[in-house]
Amino acid sequence: MSDQTAGRPLAKTHPLQLTRWQERGVLLVLSAVQFSHIVDFMLIMPLGPQLMRLFGISPGEFGVLVSAYSFTAAIFGFVNALYVDRMNRKTVLLAFFALFALATLACGLAPTFATLLLARAAAGAFGGSLNAIVQSIIGDLFPPDRRGAATGAVASAFSLASIAGVPIGIVVAASGHWQYPFLLLAVLCIPVWLYARRVVPDVTAHVSAERSHPLRNLHETLSVRSHQISFVFGIVLVLAGFTVIPYISPYQVANVGISDSDLAWIYLVGGGATFFTQRMIGRWADTHGKQRVFTIMALASLAPILITTHFPRVGSVLWLIPFSTLFFVFVSGRFVPAMAMINGSSTPRLRGSFMSVSSSLQSLGMGIATIIGSAFLSKLPNGEIAGYGSVGWFACALTLVAIFISRRMKAVS
Repeated sequence: MSDQTAGRPLAKTHPLQLTRWQERGVLLVLSAVQFSHIVDFMLIMPLGPQLMRLFGISPGEFGVLVSAYSFTAAIFGFVNALYVDRMNRKTVLLAFFALFALATLACGLAPTFATLLLARAAAGAFGGSLNAIVQSIIGDLFPPDRRGAATGAVASAFSLASIAGVPIGIVVAASGHWQYPFLLLAVLCIPVWLYARRVVPDVTAHVSAERSHPLRNLHETLSVRSHQISFVFGIVLVLAGFTVIPYISPYQVANVGISDSDLAWIYLVGGGATFFTQRMIGRWADTHGKQRVFTIMALASLAPILITTHFPRVGSVLWLIPFSTLFFVFVSGRFVPAMAMINGSSTPRLRGSFMSVSSSLQSLGMGIATIIGSAFLSKLPNGEIAGYGSVGWFACALTLVAIFISRRMKAVS
């Protein structure tokens, strides 16, 4: 079905006219929101070795802990798609960010594996929805010729999370208090929420006076051809990354031979590199074409994926850092043009629903990928993890599939 659904043209929205300082303020607060929920999501992975020891859980049970966040994010993404285009995007952002902060606080207060699992599920329900809301605001406020740069600027939150949030969390947790990073993050959410309330403008141009039934709105979103291709692309790309990513830290500690505290250096250096490369990749995508830049980044990511999943025991983090940094740069770098392509394939009137469904499917893909990755893995008697190399080959094959699908995507807005 074309972008004219139900026999009528879809409404067009236009970016609000913001000054340069207003744009910078919006990008700053959206980056801060992204930073908060990315740290929350990423932090659980380097804490894997410690949590597996403290709670006496297997790699498979740890995979369930990671995937709980993704599965609840997927469920709530579909629920959000029913209503998100009927409301002011600023209101939705503030509500979900407040609920996310409370869920993060619950993670820090969890006394057992079962309660931590429930808290992670709650964090995923609200934190996992924030990415869709942020991307919708970017799509509504920034025109297509500057959307790649805006996406790259907000994507730098991943870099800051890797440079500051995750390393600090690892160092604090290494002292035996794994709960403290979550408690600190919950407190830091308070000034971010207050700043967002002040600088983010009301975004209501997408709201139609004629309210369609929520299920009809979802049906329209799912029926647009460009949306369908984009959904498949996002799922495959996430599968290509998250079969590998959750198990990097357990593998590096158990097989490569580095310590828990050394993981902080991996995130610090890798995140520092991506702080600069994410922005450059965003500008390249605007200048040279988003699909072309995505293809280059995706192909360049194949070698770091295979190196990471086959790295031998070296005992020193200095040998590992150059290769882990390449993994950070190229695997995260391919998401910048990819997200700009996904955003551009959405119909403006349905962008909120589209991004909610897209984020939901990607979260579902993360959860499935984590389970798939764990199915390859087993723990040897000496404590090492077997099967990670097969995960790497699987991820590379899916990366090539994602490149093929990207060639079928069309820009709509």
